[in-house]
Amino acid sequence: MPRSGEIPLGGTDFADSTPTRALPPPRGRVWEGGRKNSQIHTEENERAAVMNPKQMAAERGAGLVESEMVLGLGSGTTATLAVQAIGRRLREGSLRNVVGVPSSSAIAAVARESGVPLTTLDEHPVLDLDLDGADEVDPDLNLIKGLGGALLWEKVVATASRRVVIFVDESKLVDRLGTKAPLPVEVIPFGWRTHVPFVESLGGKPELRTNPDGRPFVTDEGNYILHCRFEGIADPGGLELHLRKRPGIVGTGLFLGIAHQVIVGRADGVEVRTRGA
Repeated sequence: MPRSGEIPLGGTDFADSTPTRALPPPRGRVWEGGRKNSQIHTEENERAAVMNPKQMAAERGAGLVESEMVLGLGSGTTATLAVQAIGRRLREGSLRNVVGVPSSSAIAAVARESGVPLTTLDEHPVLDLDLDGADEVDPDLNLIKGLGGALLWEKVVATASRRVVIFVDESKLVDRLGTKAPLPVEVIPFGWRTHVPFVESLGGKPELRTNPDGRPFVTDEGNYILHCRFEGIADPGGLELHLRKRPGIVGTGLFLGIAHQVIVGRADGVEVRTRGA
């Protein structure tokens, strides 16, 4: 049985997976996903053999964490798996003196339940490593993030980090951003409707994110989110500039030039992509 707060492996939060091969022992130091303890490698490989691609990518990401690190903790289902894996490593004793800055109240709850100590950006304004998921990844490792509703805090945590590692399954890979996922745009509640025609003038189709009861979804910062559909974003940098210049828009889900590495979980193993490689 999973610990309280853990996502059950193979549960309804994830697509069904077929048995996959074990991860090969990583090469190099931490940025290829590994530690030098062969017993730990064996245990991780045995776990990987029964994981789906999302779980494999999250486990590899968690394997980058070293003792004494200050972490950025992303939000969403894949980040939840990584935080749970970090908590397991702390309980097993292969990690010590690790603390994390959560990017949402939801992931803070997961960290507490998993035994991962928390800190703040006030106490640690520079982070060693940020671990997070993404909704889309293009060939240049630019991202769309924020469908979990935490895009503003996620971007603050990511930009405070020396290194940002993203983990996804291969369904999140796209040739052009905006072809699968809507772009989340965070706006203050005051005058939020005024942004609808503005986004439409940029080629998007915005819809207010709502809860199941029909009320607006409210972020941890007290803002609303517009989900903006584009038929592919030809110029992500230009779109980001236009959106951020408008008063009332406080953040977008475009994470451009932020990710250093993307770990892609596939049915037959894990691929690591590095920006500029």
